[in-house]
Amino acid sequence: MHTRIVTAILACIAAPSLAACQPASQDVGAGAPTSSAGRPAKSTTTKMAVPNFDGIGLQPAQDKAQSTGFFLLTSHDAAGRDRMQVFDRDWKVCFQSVAAGKKVPTTTMLNFGAVKTDESCPSADNQAPKKAAGTMPNFKGKSVKAARGALDSGTSITVKDASGQDRIIFLESNWQVCSQTPAAGSKITGQPVEFIAVKFGENCP
Repeated sequence: MHTRIVTAILACIAAPSLAACQPASQDVGAGAPTSSAGRPAKSTTTKMAVPNFDGIGLQPAQDKAQSTGFFLLTSHDAAGRDRMQVFDRDWKVCFQSVAAGKKVPTTTMLNFGAVKTDESCPSADNQAPKKAAGTMPNFKGKSVKAARGALDSGTSITVKDASGQDRIIFLESNWQVCSQTPAAGSKITGQPVEFIAVKFGENCP
């Protein structure tokens, strides 16, 4: 996952005294801004229409979002393979978490679902499975890397090549799960897990 967060830091500069840097006391609650009349001030959160990022490169999408005022940005592999987006220029946007044209506060996090530039966008945004909670998820079709990430880090996991060629499964994001033991829906009790997998682009036996 690729995350880009820009944080603004406000400082008191050239104040004539330390007291000038201290916030005024407020009767309406800690941290609540007030008007000159002592009433709570209206929110000044800026709302902007979210641009359409569909089909453009991930790096230009991030630049466009920031130029519009959105600085809380993240992205994920829309193919569900949990691949690392090392170079943003090698990826393109297929999905966005907030629809184009919708007005939202500029403090909203925008999440881009992306694939590599030479790949076709999937019909649906296939995010990596969430952390397993109590029962075994169905990992069929997911990458071995995404499946591993959804299980507790202490889980003993074995991965076997379904082709029978006994290939070394080196880059787990390039391999998809064909079957699993325990089966989906089984109670998780700390038992070992086994995945049978093939490379993406190959058919499961």
